[in-house]
Amino acid sequence: MTEKAWDLIVVGGGPAGMMAAGRASELGAKVLLLEKNATLGQKLLITGGGRCNVTNAELDQRKLLSKFEDADKFLFSPFAQFDNLQALEFFHSHNMPTKVEAEQRAFPQSDSAQSVWDVLVNYLKSTEVTVRSNTEVTGFINEGNKIIGVKLKGGEKIEAKKFVLATGGKSRPETGSTGEGFKWLSDLGHKVTEPAPSLVPIMVEETWVKKLSGVSLSEAKVTLFQNQVKQEVRKGKVLFTHFGLSGPAILNMSKDIDELLKYGEVEISLDLLPSHDYSTLNTALQELFKIEDKKKLKNALSFLIPSALVSAVAERSQVNPDTPCNSVTREDRLALVQVLKDMRMKVTSLLGTDKAIITSGGVALEEIDFKTMQSKLYSNLYLVGDLLDIDRPSGGYSLQLCWTTGFVAGTSAVTSQGQGPHQS
Repeated sequence: MTEKAWDLIVVGGGPAGMMAAGRASELGAKVLLLEKNATLGQKLLITGGGRCNVTNAELDQRKLLSKFEDADKFLFSPFAQFDNLQALEFFHSHNMPTKVEAEQRAFPQSDSAQSVWDVLVNYLKSTEVTVRSNTEVTGFINEGNKIIGVKLKGGEKIEAKKFVLATGGKSRPETGSTGEGFKWLSDLGHKVTEPAPSLVPIMVEETWVKKLSGVSLSEAKVTLFQNQVKQEVRKGKVLFTHFGLSGPAILNMSKDIDELLKYGEVEISLDLLPSHDYSTLNTALQELFKIEDKKKLKNALSFLIPSALVSAVAERSQVNPDTPCNSVTREDRLALVQVLKDMRMKVTSLLGTDKAIITSGGVALEEIDFKTMQSKLYSNLYLVGDLLDIDRPSGGYSLQLCWTTGFVAGTSAVTSQGQGPHQS
């Protein structure tokens, strides 16, 4: 073990982890925050299409908590300690004005998640939290019912008196939320329901899609855009339907699409030939048209993409599909490349959103003392944010759960004894 013993180690530098670390340090604890990414709060920066729905400003607490469905009874105590209005007050006191939009969604006045990130990072600096980024934790070290340290990738071990686990769920794995916290909790004996994504086909505005119903692409690249900003990229099978798009690549993005739709228009871009970049595809078309010079364009293109898709590609490229290959101009060819690499559609809605699970899975709520956010199995371990098995809609509720549980855990880690196991 390293010689330096910390009062508190927080694992995970997302919103809940940053709030917990800053709060504990503010109360006088010596705090170490461990983050596996190069920077803190990566997912925070892309929430709400980059605008960041920081909380929900609903004044009626019962109405607010009812949005958390069956978990509401667990949340009265933590929300009594730090609720949505106190969260807004926290950001206002750190010079971040907010505004309230439809359905009581509160946003930074700047319309930028960067403002929220800046407040939290400055909070950590002002309270003198020690942050170690690019530091991957591989698990806890426990002696009986007490956590004594964390193991790092590379073999280093760090001890502390108390620990906050804030590794998040499994959404947006490219931001670091890869679900390892659930495995550690299972290894420690906690009951964990494996998080399940919502799987919902999507509806699009374009009518030409209906003609393609039943056509599939075995390996397409799907990119989501909002306000011309790339939000999510995924490769996989895509299926055209009479209402829009389905298939594994689409279904696995539906939760992200659902969230983004709350903040405005969402566009989907299909790359029909992801194995080629723009340049190599241009060269491939030149060679194809040379070899098949006597054929019509529509017949030659069916060597590259499903023949049912050819007319849609030609129409969107404004190229006559009956043009002989030897008469295709450079301008036509470049227009075809553009559409083959970036076939745009506007999402109108998800199919059966009412049946979709927005969030599910996590650690069993009965195993947590919500007055303190302590594990009932290990009283010097605190569990916060997306680790909790709590369903909630979009609209600022997820981040509020992070602010509340993070604040309560940070406070309790300093003020409670946490000496032996809690009694259920």
